[in-house]
Amino acid sequence: MTSIDHAAWAAYLLASVDDRSPVAAITKQIDEFSIDDAYAVQAALLELHLGRGDRLAGAKLGLTSAAKQQQMGVTEPVYGWMLESSVLNASGEVELGELIHPRCEPEFVFVLGEDLAGPGVTSEDILDATESVTGGIEVIDSRYEAFSFTLPDVVADNTSAARVAIGSSAIGPRDVDLTTLECVFEIDGEVAATSTGAALLGDPAKCVAMLANHLGRHGQKLQAGWTILAGAPTDAKPLAAGTQARALYSHLDTVSIVARR
Repeated sequence: MTSIDHAAWAAYLLASVDDRSPVAAITKQIDEFSIDDAYAVQAALLELHLGRGDRLAGAKLGLTSAAKQQQMGVTEPVYGWMLESSVLNASGEVELGELIHPRCEPEFVFVLGEDLAGPGVTSEDILDATESVTGGIEVIDSRYEAFSFTLPDVVADNTSAARVAIGSSAIGPRDVDLTTLECVFEIDGEVAATSTGAALLGDPAKCVAMLANHLGRHGQKLQAGWTILAGAPTDAKPLAAGTQARALYSHLDTVSIVARR
């Protein structure tokens, strides 16, 4: 592929998912690959998944914390989609044989009660439209070799989305100050990181507002019933066979996953 064929690059990434085999980053193969091109590839990739019978469960943000931006060497958030097939069941078991080089991270999760369309969506609008807030753990799995990519690459790859565990308890969006909602992330019983909602660009609701405004620029909207991953307040940790990860949230039940091979 010598020119930017969005559908072809989407098929390229989907084949990596199917084969569970890493591929070279797109930016290593073509000279110019813009953010707009990346989102066009992402949209084509979503259509391929939906064409197979998968369904859209919501949307997500990535790189919304200083820790994540520093880890990945970028300076702005990215936006992607969450598919129903990615949501783990209550056991929280992650089948490593289905993935390439998975990592896990805690998430602040919003469940919407109303549609929202940008531009001009604010944090207060998000709180008004949110039915509940809960915790989660996302499993990311970049399809690129050596987990190495640029910002356009990760956008095209649907922000490395792979699996997600959603907590069973929830609070109202104004029951507590979300910026002070605490998260302790444990790997195999050891504390790996601690943080609060303020790590997400100062306010997790602000992050969701950014997503709504991003979609608005593309003629899309956040929809009632969607689950929104506002982002990870800590950096991601590798998952290996037998690894147990727990995210302990103040005001919410603990969310757990375990990696199996």
